[in-house]
Amino acid sequence: MAAKVVFINGFDKYEQYGKVLLFNGALTIEFRLYGYFCFMSLGFIHFFSKYRLQLAASICAVLCCSCKSDFDKDNHTAYFGGLVTKTTGEYVLFCKNDKVIDTIKLDANNRFFVKFDSLPEGLYTFKYEPEYQYVYFDKNDSILVRINPEDFDESIVYSGRGAQKNNVLMDLYLKNERDKDVLFDYFDTDYKLFSAKIDSLNVLKQDFYSKKKKEIKWSDGFDKFARAMIDYNHFSKKEVYPIVHQMRTGHKILNDLPKDYYEHRENVNFNDTDLIGYAPFISYLNFMLNNVAMSSAHDADDLRDQSLEINIHKIKVADTLFKNETIKNSILNNIAFMYMLEDQNISNNKRFLDTYYRVSTDKSKQSEIRQMGNAIQQLTAGKRLPSVQLLDASGKTFNSDDIVTEKTVIFFWSESLQSHLIAAHKRIQDFQKKHPDYKFIAINVDKNQQKWTKTLANFKFGTISEYRAADFEDLRKKWVINKIHRTIITDSRGNIANAFVSLFDVAFESKM
Repeated sequence: MAAKVVFINGFDKYEQYGKVLLFNGALTIEFRLYGYFCFMSLGFIHFFSKYRLQLAASICAVLCCSCKSDFDKDNHTAYFGGLVTKTTGEYVLFCKNDKVIDTIKLDANNRFFVKFDSLPEGLYTFKYEPEYQYVYFDKNDSILVRINPEDFDESIVYSGRGAQKNNVLMDLYLKNERDKDVLFDYFDTDYKLFSAKIDSLNVLKQDFYSKKKKEIKWSDGFDKFARAMIDYNHFSKKEVYPIVHQMRTGHKILNDLPKDYYEHRENVNFNDTDLIGYAPFISYLNFMLNNVAMSSAHDADDLRDQSLEINIHKIKVADTLFKNETIKNSILNNIAFMYMLEDQNISNNKRFLDTYYRVSTDKSKQSEIRQMGNAIQQLTAGKRLPSVQLLDASGKTFNSDDIVTEKTVIFFWSESLQSHLIAAHKRIQDFQKKHPDYKFIAINVDKNQQKWTKTLANFKFGTISEYRAADFEDLRKKWVINKIHRTIITDSRGNIANAFVSLFDVAFESKM
């Protein structure tokens, strides 16, 4: 059928003549992307998009003739499409379990659209480099999304047939991200106060979930992922608490926890193939392994030897616990990436990697880990930091070699992580008073120059030297930046003294 479609607000004003399909009253358009979970990545906080209501009302004036409203029972046609504002690349990827199903090129108006003749029901990911999000398709869904790369997660809003449940999943994701900001200081408290806080947050999400499930009446297949988004995020908080508490306070709280503290583990299917590649599930498994390994580790005079013991033990536990090869490899890869970031002892690395290579069957990730190992070797004490490009508030470009020429502490922050932003600068300002012989450099990892300078103006961080990464991907690879708490310390000649120190380590000053 022919129709005229007018896009308003979220899609600007745009008119197009062509074929338009109405499925049960929902306009269909096509497009897609994909993504892989990066631990969080740097763990940035996201806030709800202001465009939700705009986009819901953005498609107007659809005129059609003799449209068929229902599908045949064997028809699995599905549609995915959307708009990318402020483009940074030409393609959107649509994937399943980290495998690309389709690569979609943006048109001249930055839109993308695809029709799947037969798309199995289930969870997919779409990616617009370097960001990603999840989208769930039931039979014959027709889903539209708007993407703003500068505020990726905050901007995601779905419309069309199948949109309601995906907007709920997005809401739950954003609520979980906000929890990271809310809980920042609670990791320092005793377990009773911490548990009370995370339980109260969980109740709010459970109530939201129950209300939406009753309203939308979504499928059992989708329900599994919605529940997992809530449950595994809650379980992860419980698992990570003892580790973070000890790191930040110096108090080993494992022995103080009640006997039923980890009873949630009894409800976990560690080999659930439906959740392969699902970030909340994989994150939980990694946190759980950390606790299991640390609780059985022996104290050692050399912390690097203790770390080696813990991580080798994690590999052995994973090899026993996970029967599914894909899940096992995903967990092993995460263990390897994290270990390579925290231990730069060449002899220890070899022993660890020998164990990892014996158990892992993922040749592709083994190659990536080798490359990371090579990059880490360039960050050993006494060497110069690999050169990267930095921007100041006026937009002028600097080479890091020209900035880091003396005793320096380099730390990182994001406007999205407000609590960390404030806490990190406050901690550095305290160090400035005690160590006036050091230069302190803050590097913002966000992409938006205007938002960065506005944040600087709002907070007024004093004499800390502020820069933004001109190309964060280049900086991330060369300096191996995978954690926002990471700092780099240089000596009086600007050479590396210690490239892998957490800013909130209780022993931080002893490493300066």
